[in-house]
Amino acid sequence: MCGACLRHPPAFARTHAALAYAFPLDSLIPRLKYHGQLAVAPALADCLARVVEHAPRPDRLIPMPLHAQRLRERGFNHASEIARTVAKQLGLPLDTTSCRRIRDTPPQMGLKHDARRRNMRGAFACTGDVRGQRVALVDDVMTTGTSLDELAATLKRAGAREVSCWVAARTLPPA
Repeated sequence: MCGACLRHPPAFARTHAALAYAFPLDSLIPRLKYHGQLAVAPALADCLARVVEHAPRPDRLIPMPLHAQRLRERGFNHASEIARTVAKQLGLPLDTTSCRRIRDTPPQMGLKHDARRRNMRGAFACTGDVRGQRVALVDDVMTTGTSLDELAATLKRAGAREVSCWVAARTLPPA
């Protein structure tokens, strides 16, 4: 754990990241996310599935939800596309309805850590029954972890026993 996590522990128990968010992923993932190149998702999911195949099994996978407006704009949820393949490969239930983004937050890119936390506060709601369950959140990239932390906290308030993060790529700290 890093010093910041020791001082302020996140709501999630652990993170599994398949790849470092660096070249060429830093240009490949935006093609999926912003340009609809859906063929990228299964490749990312394959990498993620290999990394988590021996991890503790969650009761369900929940992809990072998009706000309804953003989902209408894009026509798909990139995290759901990744999660669908991971769920199929590992034989895990995929849950795309229990959590939703209730605030249309501006993109996190370019925001400092504190601004990211304020931006995400109260952004999610959980209406599904997750009491006592182990949940894995699936997303494309973890930068500071604030979005995943806020969703994990929402799930914990709804009764989830444990939340872990499964991400295709993670931004590495500066050297």
